[in-house]
Amino acid sequence: MSTRIETDSLGDVEVPSDKLYGAQTQRSIENFRIGSQVMP
Repeated sequence: MSTRIETDSLGDVEVPSDKLYGAQTQRSIENFRIGSQVMP
């Protein structure tokens, strides 16, 4: 899986390159696992 580097106020984070979201959403996914269902 290829990734890209996004930057926010906390620093750099790797985001999958096929996703449209950014660094803050990726941090939320990593830190708050509340389910496995995703939006279509």
